[in-house]
Amino acid sequence: MGAGTSPADPAPAGRAAAEPSAAGPGGGSAGRGDGDSAERAADDSASASAEQGGGEPAERSAGASDPGSASAASAEQGGAARGRTRSRRFPRFTRDTARPEGGGRAASGDAPAPARQWPLLTVLCAAGLGLLIVALDPFAEAFRIGTILIGCALITGAVLRWAVPSVGMLAVRSRFTDLVTYGLMGTLIVLLALVAQPRPWLDVPILEDAVRFTIR
Repeated sequence: MGAGTSPADPAPAGRAAAEPSAAGPGGGSAGRGDGDSAERAADDSASASAEQGGGEPAERSAGASDPGSASAASAEQGGAARGRTRSRRFPRFTRDTARPEGGGRAASGDAPAPARQWPLLTVLCAAGLGLLIVALDPFAEAFRIGTILIGCALITGAVLRWAVPSVGMLAVRSRFTDLVTYGLMGTLIVLLALVAQPRPWLDVPILEDAVRFTIR
């Protein structure tokens, strides 16, 4: 304690700042040690409260205390989500497909599988019978009759697709597309069977003129 000073007088600023650095391990380090212990106790209490509150990392708490970084991160996540939503690129692997219009069961779920798919089985059986007749050729005009039966099977499929609300696996695309496809293919097959040579059952002069013009 210097001369002319009393214990009640405050120490000068320069001297107060210099004293802790000049103090040795045994002397003026007591105040510094008290400060370090207080800071360490505060850190321990903060870590304990963080563990009790869910064990969130320090970076997350720091990010939560900084509204600018949190808003920037949320904006980046929102932009990435919008980019994924707006992408029109087809997936690499197709996991499922939408059921076409009218593609439900033709019978109740308690019915056996053939009853639930009777429209498709009807068309397949008629077409298969026509192919069998054409292949075996058991009688005269078997080729023509078998081909007509195949065309009639497709026309029957078009009628079923239009009249029956649910046709099961006979529905491939929309109702209009299936109706046009089945009906057009069946009609063409029947017409070709009727005008087939020799001795056609249907005489179409336009087709004869077209054939003669092509041959010439």
